[in-house]
Amino acid sequence: MQQRNKLIYTDWLTIMLYVVLVAFGWMNIFSVNETHETTSFFSLSNRYTMQLVWILISAITILLIFAIDSRFYAFVAYPAYGFGLFILLVVLVFGTTINNSKSWIVIGPVSLQPVEFAKTTTILALSKFLSGYNVKISKLKDILIVSAIVFCPIVLIMAQPDFGSTLVYGVIILILFREGLPGWVLILIVALAALFLSSLIFTQFTMIIILLSMTIVAFALMNKKISYFLITLLIIGISITFFIILDYLNIYNTGKEPILFFSLFIVTIVGVIFGLIKKTKGLFLVIISLYLAIGTSYSVGYVFHHIMKAHQRDRVNVILGLDSDPYGYEYNIRQSKIAIGSGGFAGKGFLQGTQTKLKFVPEQSTDFIFCTVGEEWGFLGAFGLILTYVGLLIRLLYLAERQRSKFCRIYGYGVVSVLFFHFAVNIGMTIGLFPVIGIPLPFLSYGGSSLLAFTIMLFIFLKLDSSRRSYMI
Repeated sequence: MQQRNKLIYTDWLTIMLYVVLVAFGWMNIFSVNETHETTSFFSLSNRYTMQLVWILISAITILLIFAIDSRFYAFVAYPAYGFGLFILLVVLVFGTTINNSKSWIVIGPVSLQPVEFAKTTTILALSKFLSGYNVKISKLKDILIVSAIVFCPIVLIMAQPDFGSTLVYGVIILILFREGLPGWVLILIVALAALFLSSLIFTQFTMIIILLSMTIVAFALMNKKISYFLITLLIIGISITFFIILDYLNIYNTGKEPILFFSLFIVTIVGVIFGLIKKTKGLFLVIISLYLAIGTSYSVGYVFHHIMKAHQRDRVNVILGLDSDPYGYEYNIRQSKIAIGSGGFAGKGFLQGTQTKLKFVPEQSTDFIFCTVGEEWGFLGAFGLILTYVGLLIRLLYLAERQRSKFCRIYGYGVVSVLFFHFAVNIGMTIGLFPVIGIPLPFLSYGGSSLLAFTIMLFIFLKLDSSRRSYMI
């Protein structure tokens, strides 16, 4: 009777969406790799055959997940997280380098990417901690522990290096906003991202002018006096004029930076004197924020040129329009757009994609599987696929909100965050909206690691949801 109730309470709509995505993914993998050669359909050298094997393994795994008591997943959360960190260490020592990243463990014909499975263990550990007694996201101690849980795997992944997976782990932090993290933290994260991109596009002089202008606005808004705005604007104007005169006279031969910082120092001194005299509010906070922003802007150059790999810099430069690479990275994006656009409204038809058959687009079975969808199934197929993903995400949000257990709710939001990031960025990079960072499209892209890992992540949540009426976890 208990088993029957669990089947009744299982969310079959989500399972149906999962089956649709997996089946549609296999069809596109078959289309990419099918040839008229005499290779047997059941040969494991075929990608579509290997994907069928992984689909079968995933189906068996689903049965095992539902056979295990729901409370087991909360109980094993910390040990699983420790094991996740362990396999990330193992791959650094014994892993195989593929595509300039030491991210794979190869055992005979099987290749596994531990980083995919560690996503689930990280979400489990984060859910376990945040659902603990007297844990509040507003406490500094708890914020530090949460940060450690998230950033420990990030450090190991960066050592591989795998920039795309690093970003995926970063988005897990979105869980915290549902649990009460102040909105200004999200604003700060967005501002830092905007500062990073702006620092790549504009010169340092322009960036300082922009940051100074924003400081003026912030200072005036905090004190609610237009006179302060005009006075600080006058100070900035005098400073910029001073900078231009010194630069024109070529006082310094070592570059503009000394003049620029000297002008900024004058602005700060005058601003502090003015603030002390008028007893203005928030002056020192604004000044400290200004210098932190300028320091961050200057550090972007070091990160971009010394930490990021050459191919990553090239991709970012092409995306931002700062460089052109018509026969390299830009060529791949162009071919991707051509493939998607050539499908038109209704597509060329299953197995009829010329761009697909002639292998113009790289990694069509994995990172660029959406190109095959666009070419063979057209706008209707691509739009239908996006609607299916959106429907899955909305459904998972609904399931997360109806949980009686805090652990289950947090885990549900973690699953949604990871799936949404993969979905949005993968499709975005195939149409040129995001740099190519090498992350799969969930349930569609070829790869046993990604399919099995996403299946485990999703069905643990469905198992937790199916038991929500029986007991609290």
